[in-house]
Amino acid sequence: MARIDIQTFDGPLLNGVAFVEAELLFEMGLRAAAGSNGVANLVEAHVFFNLAAAKGWEDAPFHRQDVASQMTKAEIAAALRAARAALARH
Repeated sequence: MARIDIQTFDGPLLNGVAFVEAELLFEMGLRAAAGSNGVANLVEAHVFFNLAAAKGWEDAPFHRQDVASQMTKAEIAAALRAARAALARH
């Protein structure tokens, strides 16, 4: 179940990242890396781990690095751009 901070909500969400707890972002990264919906998506996993790390989740940097070791430079660049864009919106 998603955890959303209703108290600080002041407008429409672009993607909701600012209102999602680090733990949930981390769990979403684990699911993306494991391919829980059929196919592993390492770029998506890297993004979620990066966002969880930005919110202070201690295990996220380790998992982000583990996922990155299995990605191409282009995939890592795409993941970093996506994470920066999400953080910039919030």
